[in-house]
Amino acid sequence: MSLDPARVLDLDPLLDDPDTRIVVCCGSGGVGKTTTAAALGLRAAERGRKVVVLTIDPARRLAQSMGIDSLDNVPRRVKGIDDSAGGELHAMMLDMKRTFDEIVEAHADGERAAVILNNPFYQSLSAGFAGTQEYMAMEKLGQLRARDEWDLIIVDTPPSRSALDFLDAPKRLGSFLDGRLIRLLTAPAKLGGRAGMKFLNVGMSMMTGTLGKLLGGQLLKDVQTFVAAMDTTFGGFRTRADATYKLLQAPGTAFLVVAAPERDALREAAYFVERLAAEDMPFAGLVLNRVHGSGAAHLSAERALAAAENLDAEAAEDLESTAVENLDDARIVDQEGGKAGLRNSPDTYGSSESPASETPAPEGSEGPAGSDGSDEGSPAATDSTDATDRTDAPTDTPPHGHRTVEQLTAGLLRLHAERMQLLSREQRTRDRFAALHPEVAVAEVAALPGDVHDLAGLRDIGDRLAANRPELPETDA
Repeated sequence: MSLDPARVLDLDPLLDDPDTRIVVCCGSGGVGKTTTAAALGLRAAERGRKVVVLTIDPARRLAQSMGIDSLDNVPRRVKGIDDSAGGELHAMMLDMKRTFDEIVEAHADGERAAVILNNPFYQSLSAGFAGTQEYMAMEKLGQLRARDEWDLIIVDTPPSRSALDFLDAPKRLGSFLDGRLIRLLTAPAKLGGRAGMKFLNVGMSMMTGTLGKLLGGQLLKDVQTFVAAMDTTFGGFRTRADATYKLLQAPGTAFLVVAAPERDALREAAYFVERLAAEDMPFAGLVLNRVHGSGAAHLSAERALAAAENLDAEAAEDLESTAVENLDDARIVDQEGGKAGLRNSPDTYGSSESPASETPAPEGSEGPAGSDGSDEGSPAATDSTDATDRTDAPTDTPPHGHRTVEQLTAGLLRLHAERMQLLSREQRTRDRFAALHPEVAVAEVAALPGDVHDLAGLRDIGDRLAANRPELPETDA
């Protein structure tokens, strides 16, 4: 069941439009955001755009797929792309702490910057405070846009438990740092001198004493020093977060929600689509990765399982009949100690000599076997002849090859049934999403047999995205 043509997301016009300056790939973790962002960046560059891809993926797969040893906070040009159309591709990875340091260094003189950078509270905040990564991603986006060196910026949003964190975390961090508690803590430092000391003694000694016991006196002092220095350097955090937030709402920005055809991923995608609409964010459509297909979709899971059971039954019947035939075959059953020929040989009857005494005569000598020295009638000759007769005689050998083919075919049919059941689940999940959001345009990408690890793989993903070649199954059978 393929998508309604009215709902197919056409990405080439979006990438080719010079008014498109920012593309944000967002979604829950583990759905292929990094690969999608890199593939779109490569395709746009090879179509003539000057592109920079900003990734926050800590696994660094983007660098590997683009042939770069490592990515850092500085955009690096990717070599090996088709630049015949005049495009360029650069890639970088967000260094959260370094980005925070750059903000301080850009807005403070040397002395004040040193005070902030060496502040213990700042060092903890910049290294991993909740929401800092998302905040810094938006800061870096604003920096890249302000430099105006690239006509298209593609952002791979931070991996997170919830897709909504990218929009929520910067405001949460800004609200915390600009909140009333922080303002109260910094009030004495802002007032300064005797006025500050008087204010502290009269109105805040009790509160700061309690907080000092809870947080530790040194930590409280570090927070006061840090926030006072940052506030006088370049204004409030919330103001900066709001500025970048408005950049995301501006014309020229496009959000792509990336998901997989799984219940949890599409639930997150649905939440994000609704949130983008509520925030008036420019939403382009949904990229659905890892969609499974089948070249034999006309064979349903039920029919495949039924055929496999029939083949198993036939193989079992063949095995049972073959076992009965083998038990009835005397030539196969009566072979004790390899002496069947000796017991059945007519030469042994009426002979007074034991079988052990009838050994072949040495070469060149005559023996009782015959004057010509032949070994005819000896046990060895008799056994050899009988063994030859048994080898040449037709036997009812179990049809092992035929049975193996049946069992292999049954196994393949079961694998096909599992694939068709998976396709059915994916189709139901997509149908539920489409019922909730029929207005959302979708581009689907078929599941690949392996990971993407080079430019050729990214180029193939880009081709599939643009041509919308999902290789979807026909599930009507």
